[in-house]
Amino acid sequence: MVTVPRRSVLALGASGLTLAACAPGGGSDQSSGSAKPAADINTDAKSLGKVTLTVWDQEVRGGQKQQMETLIGQFEKKYPNIKIKRVSRSFDDLSKTLRLAMNGDNAPDVVQANNTRSQMGKFVKAKQIVSLDNYAKAYGWDDRFSDSIRSVSSYSPDATTFGSGQLYGVPQVGEVVGIYYNADKLKKLGIKAPKTWAEFDKALATAKSKGEVPLAFGNLEKWPAAHVFGLLQGRYTDAKAIRTLGFGESGGDWESDSNLKAASAFRDLATKGYFAKGFNGQGYDPAWQAFSKGTGVFLIAGTWLQADLAKAMGDAVRFTLPPAPEGGDIPLAPGGTGLPFAITSKAKKPDAAAAYLDFITSPEAMKILTDTGNLPVSETSKQKAPDRLATDVFDAFSTISTDDGLLPYLDWATPTMGDTIGAALQGLLAGKASAEATLKTLATDYQEFTAK
Repeated sequence: MVTVPRRSVLALGASGLTLAACAPGGGSDQSSGSAKPAADINTDAKSLGKVTLTVWDQEVRGGQKQQMETLIGQFEKKYPNIKIKRVSRSFDDLSKTLRLAMNGDNAPDVVQANNTRSQMGKFVKAKQIVSLDNYAKAYGWDDRFSDSIRSVSSYSPDATTFGSGQLYGVPQVGEVVGIYYNADKLKKLGIKAPKTWAEFDKALATAKSKGEVPLAFGNLEKWPAAHVFGLLQGRYTDAKAIRTLGFGESGGDWESDSNLKAASAFRDLATKGYFAKGFNGQGYDPAWQAFSKGTGVFLIAGTWLQADLAKAMGDAVRFTLPPAPEGGDIPLAPGGTGLPFAITSKAKKPDAAAAYLDFITSPEAMKILTDTGNLPVSETSKQKAPDRLATDVFDAFSTISTDDGLLPYLDWATPTMGDTIGAALQGLLAGKASAEATLKTLATDYQEFTAK
């Protein structure tokens, strides 16, 4: 994720998180609000009277929590008539509880919703969040966020189209999945930071032979496997083919030879013992926390861990993009934006909610995000990375976004792909399904969606 990147950005599309059968937009979902964009907008937040905004977010980790607390304090100081009642939950807990909260009598005013078809898409379809188009015009968000950034939070009003249409959320951070490594361990092992996939393979084998856990990985929640697989997929499969699959567009082929190579390579990491024992039962957070304490040489994870890893490991932790594909020259990796903030249709003072969204995504907010170890989604080139790891992260994000190497998260593809790919890859790693059978499962989910 040093000198910061010029955020050109992404040709991303639809994404997904996993909600269960009672996900928003399902048959039992009802919205008492209106999803119509506000017509008469008041951007003078001080004139709105006393307001309490209930905000649900997932900014719980160190740097994420710090930036949010700082921004809320500054917002309430600037607008003393508006108080923020914050409900902060982990990514997984927010995913599990947000739908119920949205349907309740005391629904939040602002929520951080995954841009996926399975979450934001269903909120749009159920008219539980409002279009931000008029607020974007009033506050100048069209200039603040590039077309590509806005596209990954845009849907048609019926949610059938993802990637264009009306704006339903605004993000704070950019993100990309890459490779963290323990520089002290590499030095001790006599390994240089790998620049090719062959060097990465050799480094893992060397680490294993010398008694180290080559790759820190916890997959209890199942979704972490999709991030690692997405990185490996970029080694063998070209970007166009991955984007077709990841955006849920018709014409893709999950069972291609290149995807089979990626699935086989992922399975091999497990069969060669490159993960710690019990990885499928270890949580995502405990795994990276163990890495920060010296268990593991490499860690494939997103830039959202930057602040916490830098705090725990100092200059011992570094970050790099995956090597360029064999036969290619541009690294490919999953990434995009952090979860965008949206205004619910039950918000009693949507103008106050919009003022909050404007404040936490402002140029001033981007500076605070940088200072607290986060990767700002805009104004990035104007920031100065605070430490060595941040320098790596900012440079990596600049490179991959400029080179158009960012790929959609694979669970974005369909409303059910989050569950499907998580279970399928966990089975692959546990030896319960072959690479071919795993890809067949993914192809079935994808084809059932694209055939509609």
